[in-house]
Amino acid sequence: MINQILQGVMLGGYYALIACGLAFMFSVMRIINLAHGSLAVASAYLIFVLTEKAKLPLAAGFVIAMIAMAIVGWLIQRLILDRSARGGQLLPILSTFGLSMVIDNSLFEQFGADTRSLANAIGDLSWASWELPGGIYLGKLPVLIFATAVVLLASLQLMLSHTTLGRAIRATAEDPDTAGLMGIDAAKVNAAAAAIAMVTVTIAGMFLAMRATFEPYSGAPQLLFAFEAAVIGGAGSLWGTLIGGIVLGIAQTVGASLHPLGFLIAGHAVFLVILLARLFLPDLGLLPAKLLNRTKFLYRGDAA
Repeated sequence: MINQILQGVMLGGYYALIACGLAFMFSVMRIINLAHGSLAVASAYLIFVLTEKAKLPLAAGFVIAMIAMAIVGWLIQRLILDRSARGGQLLPILSTFGLSMVIDNSLFEQFGADTRSLANAIGDLSWASWELPGGIYLGKLPVLIFATAVVLLASLQLMLSHTTLGRAIRATAEDPDTAGLMGIDAAKVNAAAAAIAMVTVTIAGMFLAMRATFEPYSGAPQLLFAFEAAVIGGAGSLWGTLIGGIVLGIAQTVGASLHPLGFLIAGHAVFLVILLARLFLPDLGLLPAKLLNRTKFLYRGDAA
């Protein structure tokens, strides 16, 4: 059982990475980006092409992909989300759903149904592990992913708390009209936030390609896991996504040890239980509300 819990915690680090950008965009722009998983897969394909086809080093391919996806995020916000937001709250969600369909089918047309992986680019890191007391093995790649998630979340928190852009993002998230009266261009701030979110998506996409295979329609499962981790951790919470990812990861690994189908069933069951607890028993939620409130990165969280 200890081994399953430990592996679940490591898996939760990946879920925190994939959920980070989703929670970030929701908290800043109140948009549930249904293209989130597809964009992560697109970034994985971009890194794959740069490393496997263009023969660039993995680090160089990642940097290029990160810059390219940041530009894509900026353009998506300025050309699609800003325009669709004028039509009400539902239209941006439908727009991102349509965008996900375009991305998935474009990737399928370009690359076909064959699965890809970056395992060859990282050598023995894809399977190497440390042996711990008690016959427990801890993979080096999962540890790297978990550490990256912690560093990324801490970096975002520091950026939001101690930089001019971060303060502008928090002010815009709290009250865009008042922020505009203070000289903050909400459209530009939202575009910058979307670019930052795409950087996190690129990091998640790279690790998706390292830890498993992917194909053009892998985006939907990634979106589902990201959404569940974000909801479990609490909407608008950076560190909450890490808590939510760990809870989801532990549920899945323990469930998989009990039944062959338990990996998905246990994860979905925990998600539903916590969702219902938040809806009907907010004071008795499975995750302490006070802890989540302390980790919220919205503007009002500074007073907590």
